[in-house]
Formats: sequence, C-alpha cells, structure tokens
Amino acid sequence: MHGLVRTLQIEARQRDGVHISLVAPGGIDTPTAPPRQEDEMTEHDTATRPRASRSVAAPAEAVWAVLADGWFYATWVVGASRVRAVDDGWPQPGSRLQHSFGPWPAVISDATVVEEAQEPHHMVLRAKGWPMGEARVSIEIVPDGPGSCTVSMAEDAVTGPGKVVPMPVRQAMILPRNREALRRLAYIAEGRHRAWLAGSDD
Repeated sequence: MHGLVRTLQIEARQRDGVHISLVAPGGIDTPTAPPRQEDEMTEHDTATRPRASRSVAAPAEAVWAVLADGWFYATWVVGASRVRAVDDGWPQPGSRLQHSFGPWPAVISDATVVEEAQEPHHMVLRAKGWPMGEARVSIEIVPDGPGSCTVSMAEDAVTGPGKVVPMPVRQAMILPRNREALRRLAYIAEGRHRAWLAGSDD
C-alpha cells in the first residue's frame, strides 16, 4: 500500500502546479512547504531587485561616513522631511533613527532600523512608513580606486499596502526615487571629501 501511495505521489510531483505531501512508511504525513510566491520578498531578496547605481568621486569610506551619521538621513533620503532622534549605536545592527516623511505640515513619523552593516561596503535598512508599510533597502559600496567608488541601492516593499502593488509597477516608482537619493548621497560625500582634502593640505 505504501509503495502504491509513493508511486502515485512521484507521478503527481511531475505535474506542474500539483502540491502533495509525502507519506512516510510509519504513516506520518509530512506536508511539503507551498511554493513561495514570485513576488514575495525575503530578507535577502533585495539582491534580485533592480538596483540604482551611481559613481561617486570619493572613497567608499566617505560615503559610509554619510550613511553612518543618522542626522544626515533626511538630506539624502527622498521623501524624508526631518530626523527626530538617532540611537547612539547607529549604524550597528538593531539601532534605529526616528524620522518623519511627507510635506509639512502633513508629516508622518516613524522609524528606520539597521538590519545589517559591514563598514564601509554594505548596509541593509528596514524603513518604516506606516500607513504605507515597510520597505527593505540594500546599499552596496564598491571601491573603484583610492578616491572613487560605485554605490548601488535596491529597495522593495516587505509589508503593508505597498505589497499590493505589482512589483513592476512599484519598482517603476522606486527606481527614480533611489536614483535621486544616490545623487544627493554622492553630492554630500564628494563635498565633504573635498573639504577634508582642502583641510589636509593646509
């Protein structure tokens, strides 16, 4: 009997769209996990999302210094209107900053949390903006030489109403915003780096 069940199951597994469970000889039914929806995002799936990128005329450490100063957050993140508080440990994993977004006076207050941080190359943020939901943002900094680097950013909704929007549609809105964010980030990093070079020559 078990052999017949297993034969039927093997045949069923070969059919597209069929979800089965395996029956062990002892009679224990072990269900297989349902296939993950293509549009569902896990904590590492930002790597598969479209990335905005920009060359920066400053070393990776200069870009990281801007990211590592949470008080600069509202100067380069598009839509952020102000920063209200920053944890002392920022940007260590688990640290957060309190921010607001939207045009004044209709601002909404929420927080952004660091999920991963590898100085000066990699940072993952979970940006909260309820009632719209939450997004995961992955930032990569790759040195191109002693005085330049390439910064890239991928983002997608992970919870909330933003997930209802089809991924191609929401990425069409996210990518232009992130290109502008990288432009602002580059200007700050390059300006600070030039000032540092000028000061070091004195």
